Amino acid sequence: MTYPRFHLAFPVANLAEARAFYADLLGCSIGRTSDRWIDFNFYGHQITAHLKPEECGRATTNPVDKEQVPVRHFGLILEWQQWHELAEQLKSRQVEFLIEPQIRFAGEVGEQATLFIQDPSGNALEFKAFQDQAQIFAS
Repeated sequence: MTYPRFHLAFPVANLAEARAFYADLLGCSIGRTSDRWIDFNFYGHQITAHLKPEECGRATTNPVDKEQVPVRHFGLILEWQQWHELAEQLKSRQVEFLIEPQIRFAGEVGEQATLFIQDPSGNALEFKAFQDQAQIFAS
């Protein structure tokens, strides 16, 4: 089954820094570009970094399972092993985590591996994984 792909446009303060973060650190290939934006292949989805420094800043947070989660964030649900590989890659590159890699809701409905990082412009990204994919929308 093929799933729809999403598109997300977001502000960045510096295109060179965005390129380094999304392409070099996260491994996203680069699509179309201009002097004002860059398209990235974000695990098969299209995200576009738009040069708009005045729109950038740190997101507010809400408490979730004893952590302060950035309210405005985006990310992906990865396969369990893929998430662990990414977490190790980020640790080995000494990336600063907003929320360290961990298991959230341990032993509860919705148990998941999660981590949060932030791009150089203050955009928060969450990567998560579920051992049981049925838990993604469980209530």
